[in-house]
Amino acid sequence: MRANAGSMVRGASQVDVVCLGESMVTFLPSRPGRLADVPSFERAVGGAESNVACALAAAGHAVKWVSRVGADGFGDHVIEAVGAYGVDTSGVRRDPGRPTGVYFRTADDRSDGTHEVAYYRAGSAASAMSVANVPWDEVGAGRVLHLSGITAALSSDCLELMRALLERRPGRPLVSFDVNHRSELWGSGSDPRVSLELARGADVVFVGEDEAEEAWGLREPSAIRDALPEPGVLVVKGGALGVTVFEAPTPPLGGQGPGELRDQPQTVRSRPTTAGGFREGAGWEKITAVPAPRVDVVATVGAGDAFAAGFLHGTLRELPVRERARLGHLFAAAVLTVPGDHTAPPPRAHADRLAALDDDAWGRLRLAPGWTGKEQEVRTS
Repeated sequence: MRANAGSMVRGASQVDVVCLGESMVTFLPSRPGRLADVPSFERAVGGAESNVACALAAAGHAVKWVSRVGADGFGDHVIEAVGAYGVDTSGVRRDPGRPTGVYFRTADDRSDGTHEVAYYRAGSAASAMSVANVPWDEVGAGRVLHLSGITAALSSDCLELMRALLERRPGRPLVSFDVNHRSELWGSGSDPRVSLELARGADVVFVGEDEAEEAWGLREPSAIRDALPEPGVLVVKGGALGVTVFEAPTPPLGGQGPGELRDQPQTVRSRPTTAGGFREGAGWEKITAVPAPRVDVVATVGAGDAFAAGFLHGTLRELPVRERARLGHLFAAAVLTVPGDHTAPPPRAHADRLAALDDDAWGRLRLAPGWTGKEQEVRTS
């Protein structure tokens, strides 16, 4: 069945990005507190890859989402909600024998560990995605294919599919992979380090320092890079502190199209610093540290997906890595200042103006709820 993967070769499609993965109906509580005490919930939609798809489509890109949902009302809702952002949902298959996944969560992410998420996704339609049933022509239709480690944890068939999608072959799209480690999905009997194996097959990788430590026992950006030398671009996220981006000196295999959009760093022999620099690996590679702006956070769910969307938005536009990372921060800030899993990103002109600020003005940014629609509410003090 692996032979089907050979057809994942870019054609003459106008699709910018294809996102593959599960999306579920999310139930957001009407008030803070334990799930046991919440009297009612508001329905929404959540899913790492569809979150990225929605943000990119809202930013003006042609995006296709590939997945499976149940032949049920929740499946109808998911397809309609994602499609409302302008995402092409023709790659979504309906499964008459399995349900659409759902989950419930508490109103905020609390540092005391009392945040609750209750998943009802075992045996879901998306968990049945496989090498045999995925629409390969649609998966390979874009300039970029975006995946996440969540899919690999859903089932053995999904893991086999992810291995096939991340197999390096000439002519494939640029493959973006967000590790998105979820310990509750992997369970006690599995090896979460499989996501490290998968990440090695990607061209662009996003991973948080905290999840790399939990899943792989690695935390420092340089140690993570040493474990992941293959990706042309590695983005290590440090939460509110910002990100560290490693760029290989040459495009990876299969890097036609977007793979050629990377900045080609000069061969400069200098020591890396916390502010950036170069280091010797497979070749001399560029390291760029990009701090995050201050944000008045409403909820953190979905911010990582939004960051990936912003970074890919900048990549597709051939922007320098600093601007790509700043757009990632700005897309994340849009989600951080609303209660749901995703929202429309800031208008392009607004985001571009902020991403182009000098370092001093960028360091004084403070973004509060409502900032995406009112430029005058963005503070630089």
